[in-house]
Amino acid sequence: MRTDDEIISKTKLKKQMDDLQQLGLELVRLSDKQLAQFELGDSLLEAIKFARTIKANGALRRHCQYIGKLMRTVDEVYVRETLLVVMGESHHNTRILHECEQWRDKLLASDDELNLFIAKYPNTDITELRQLIRSVRKELIAGKNKNYRGLFQLIRQQIT
Repeated sequence: MRTDDEIISKTKLKKQMDDLQQLGLELVRLSDKQLAQFELGDSLLEAIKFARTIKANGALRRHCQYIGKLMRTVDEVYVRETLLVVMGESHHNTRILHECEQWRDKLLASDDELNLFIAKYPNTDITELRQLIRSVRKELIAGKNKNYRGLFQLIRQQIT
C-alpha cells in the first residue's frame, strides 16, 4: 500500500524539472568569476558555458532543458545556497559603489559634507581629500575629469 509521500504526480515532477531548468538558467546568467565559486560537474559547467553562446531562442530553450537534466545530478540545496551567497556579495558590492558615488557627489556639492565624511571615516587623509575635491571642481568647470576617478577611489578605500 502506498502512502502520499511515495506518490509523486506528473504535475509535481514536471514542476521540479522546471525549477531545475530555472536554476540552471540563473547559473547561465552568472559571470565566470561567480560561476567559479560553485562545485559543479565538468559536463554541467561545459553546458552552462555553451548556453552563453547560443543566440536562437528555440535552441536556448532546448539547451536549458538539457541543463535541467544535468542539474538532477547535483545537490539542488547546495546550488541554491551558493547562489544566494554569490548574489549577496554582488548586491553588497553594488551597494558600496552606490554609497561611494553618493559621497563623491555630496563632497563636490558642499564643503559641509566634508566634515560629515571625516567624522564618519576619521582615518581619511584630509589634505589629500581636500586637494582632490578642489581639483575635481576645477576640472568639472573646464570640462575635464582627470581626478574624478581618483576621488572616487579614495572614498572607496575609506568605505571598504
